[in-house]
Amino acid sequence: MDLLTYINDLDFQLSPLPYMDDCSFLNNYMNADQSIAVPETEKRKVEDMSFTLTPQQGGITTGDCSGSSKKRGRFASEKGVQTQTPPIQPNRRVWVKNRSQAWWDTVNHPDFPDSDFRKAFRMSRGTFDFICNELSSAIAKEDTTLRQAIPVEKRVAVCIWRLATGEPLRVVSSKFGLGISTCHKLILEVCSAIKTFLLPKFLRWPDAFETEKFMSRFESSTGIPNVVGSMYTIHIPIVAPKNNVAQYFNQNHTDRTNKASYSVTIQGVVDPDGVFTDICIGSPGGFSDEQVLTEKSNLRHFFESSQQQPPPHHQWIVGGSEYPLMDWMMVPYSHENLTWAQYAFNNKTSDLQRVAVEAFRRLKARWCCLQKRNEVKLQDLPNVLGACCVLHNICERLDEKIEPDLIIKPIHDEDKTTAGASVRSIPAMDVRDSLAHHLLHGGRVS
Repeated sequence: MDLLTYINDLDFQLSPLPYMDDCSFLNNYMNADQSIAVPETEKRKVEDMSFTLTPQQGGITTGDCSGSSKKRGRFASEKGVQTQTPPIQPNRRVWVKNRSQAWWDTVNHPDFPDSDFRKAFRMSRGTFDFICNELSSAIAKEDTTLRQAIPVEKRVAVCIWRLATGEPLRVVSSKFGLGISTCHKLILEVCSAIKTFLLPKFLRWPDAFETEKFMSRFESSTGIPNVVGSMYTIHIPIVAPKNNVAQYFNQNHTDRTNKASYSVTIQGVVDPDGVFTDICIGSPGGFSDEQVLTEKSNLRHFFESSQQQPPPHHQWIVGGSEYPLMDWMMVPYSHENLTWAQYAFNNKTSDLQRVAVEAFRRLKARWCCLQKRNEVKLQDLPNVLGACCVLHNICERLDEKIEPDLIIKPIHDEDKTTAGASVRSIPAMDVRDSLAHHLLHGGRVS
C-alpha cells in the first residue's frame, strides 16, 4: 500500500483549512492523533519527504518545513504574498581559454630588432606604425565589462602577418594568442578597412601633373611618348567555387600542374616606380586578359569618355600581346616574320611591360598568401586582394626594400599562350607603325 492510499483510508478527518501548502499539510499529518497506529515505515517516508522537497522539485524557496510563512513561489504569486527571501545572485564568470602570446609580446617590444621585424611583416616598424595610425579610427574597439578590446596594433599585425606569410590560421592563432575564428574575423575586418579607407588615398589614377611626369619618365627610358602606365594580369589560385565553376577554371594552370585549377585575376596598371594606379580584381580565371580589360575593367569607359587628344598624341597604356590594340591601349606586334622596325618596337614595349611584371613579382613576394591557394570566400576575396595592392603601394612609396631571396622567378603568369593581339582601332595601328619607324631610325614622333 502506498502512502496516499493509506492516508485516504484513515478514520480521522482533518479540519478544513482556507489554505494549506505542502509543508503545512505534512506538519498537520505528523501532529495528528498519536493513538492512530501509523507504521514506522510510513512515518519515515513522510519525514523523508519534508527533506527532499527542494526548490528544483517543488518550487519552494527554502528546504525548511517548520510551518513558517515561507510559501511556494507559485502560490505566493496567486495570493499576492510577498516573500522575504532575497534573490540569489549567481557568481557570473566568463570562461576564456588561456593562450600564449609570448611571440607577439617579443615582437612588439621596443627593443625587438627592426631587421627581424621587417622579415616578419615585410615592412619596417615605422611603416607599420603609420598604417596603424591610418586605420585607428576605423578598427579601434572599446573595452567592455567582460573583456578588454584587442589593441589596434595587434589587429593590424594579425592581418599583415597572415598576408605576408600565408600561414594557416591555426599558426596565426598560436603566434598571437587568439582563437582561430577571432583571427579570421580580424583579418577580414582589417582588409575591409584598408580597401575602404586607404585605397582612395594610396591607389588612384594620376592627376594632370603626375600624368605629365609619368609620360616624361617612360619616354626617357624607351623613347615611346605619351605612355601613362604599364599593364599586366596575374591569377590567384582559389578553392573550386560552388557556383559557376566553369568560369573560374584556369586551363593554363591546369596544364602546368596536371590537376584541376581555379583562379581569380588581378589586372593592374603601374607607374614608372611600380606603384599601382588602377586595379581590377576578382574576375573569373577562365576569362582571357582581353575579356577582363574590355568587360570588367573601368579603364575602357574612362578613356572613351575622356577628352583624348587626336592621334598620335593619345595617352597610352602599354600591355602585352594578350591585350587588344585600341585607341588608348598599345601592344606589340604578334604576327610572324617581323621587320626590323617592328622587332625594335617590340623590344621597347617589352621594356615597358617589364615594369608591371616586376611590380607584380614584388607584390607576390611581399604577400605570400597570393602564391598559395586562397581559401577565403569569393565575396570576401576582393577585400583581401585589394588590401594587398594598397599595402604594396604604401611600401613602395615609403621605399621599403624587399629581400632578394623572396622574389619569385619566373612568375607563373608569364607563360601565357595567346593567338595574337586583336586590332580594334585602325588609327592606333597607324600610330604604332609610325612609332616603330621613328624608333628604328632614332627619331621622335612629333
